[in-house]
Formats: sequence, structure tokens, C-alpha cells
Amino acid sequence: MKIDWDRRTCARKGHVTYAPDDPRLRVRLHAETALGEVWRCLRCGDFVLGEPHGSGPADHAPLVPRGKVLRDLFILRFLAIERAVRGVFIVLVALAVWKFSNSQDSVRRLFDEYLDVFRPVFRHFHYDLDHSPVVGTIQKTFGYKHDTLLLVAGLLLAYALIELVEAVGLWYAKRWAEYLTVVATAAFLPLEIYELTEHISWLKIATLVLNVLAVLYIALAKRLFGLRGGRRAFDEERESASLLEVEESAGVPAGAA
Repeated sequence: MKIDWDRRTCARKGHVTYAPDDPRLRVRLHAETALGEVWRCLRCGDFVLGEPHGSGPADHAPLVPRGKVLRDLFILRFLAIERAVRGVFIVLVALAVWKFSNSQDSVRRLFDEYLDVFRPVFRHFHYDLDHSPVVGTIQKTFGYKHDTLLLVAGLLLAYALIELVEAVGLWYAKRWAEYLTVVATAAFLPLEIYELTEHISWLKIATLVLNVLAVLYIALAKRLFGLRGGRRAFDEERESASLLEVEESAGVPAGAA
């Protein structure tokens, strides 16, 4: 089912109307009814009862996202939520590493005590905890130095900060955030591929696929790094949208004399 992004957005945020100074455009956007004057919405094209939200030259009309732009904004905000959730999770992991670094010996003693308790239970099910990869990995962390753990916690916090900054920027569709997301995500792709060679899991595969698609989509759709005409083509498309929206809503071909 095709999504009508224009009406979907107007239903949530309300319509956007504008009264251009050009009489030819004004008469096409405006009508009189028994209930009063109505103006055509620049986003969805429906007529809306009441005074226009603004007026002035046609090329000063508000830049109203519509159609493909609204779809792109929805995808960016989906990525923003994913980045925010990941950033918060990494912050929690960093705090856990920091707390562990300050109580490493007590955590080791507690772990050894519980290991002694559960060892007979797992042995009953023919599982040797002493040769468990998970237990071995945990025991290795007890050998890390305090300074090393603090460094790990600091790097995790820095990574989380990048993720959270990306999330805020993507939510507001900032161009610098799009560049940051592409660069930062692409930089970690080799590490994600390497992790897959060590151990394959559906979560790792899904994360890798999502990140690759995010890099390709943002770079191409937003014309980053000179792709598809680069920044100039992107700016021309956005700057002309205001006048084009008024003309298209009015039924006047763009550039008509």
C-alpha cells in the first residue's frame, strides 16, 4: 500500500497555506465558500478554511517538505532513533566498565563464589563451566589493569557521544549530521566485518546490513561527497522548491510568463 506522506503529515501537524502576491497564483490558491474563504495547502493540496498562514512574493513561500522529502525525513528519524538507543546502551556499558574497574577484586571474588555454587549444577547437565568460552572471557577481564579498563570506558563514552550527536542531527535533518553519520558508520564497517569472521550471529548480520544501507542511502539521497551533482544540485533543488510548490499547487507551469 502506497503511503500518502503529504496527507499523513498534514493530519499530524496541520496544513500550511500561503497567499502569494501574484494575482494569477493567488486566484488559483484561493476560493470563497458559504463558510468563508479557503486556501490550498502547499503540502497536500487540499483547500483549508480560514486565513492563510502567510503572504508575500511567491518565491518567499515557506519551504514545505512534501512527497519524497517527507519519506526521506521519516527514514532519517528512524535512523536517529536507532542511533539514540545505541548511544544510551553504550553509555550504560561504559558506566558498567567504570564501576567494574573500581571494584574488580570484589567482583572477581563474587564471581568465583557463584561459579563454585553453580559448577555442580551444570556438571549434572554434562556442561563443564571451567571450559566454557563465556566463563573464560569473563575471567580474562579480571586480568585487565585498572588503567586499561578506564581507557575502555572513556573510548566507549566517546563513541556513545558520537552516536547521540548523530541522533540529534539526523532527527532535525542537518546536513553536517548526514556527513558525520556516513563517515562514522563507514569507519566502523571493517570492524563489523572482522567480528563476523570471528563469530557469526543474526544480530551482527542485521547491524552490518542496516549500517551499509544507511551509508548508501544517505550518501546518494542527500547528494553527499559530490554524488548526483553534489551540494550545488541539492541546494538548487531545495531553493527552487518554495516557488515550484506554489506554482504547482496553483496549476501554473514552472517558469511560465
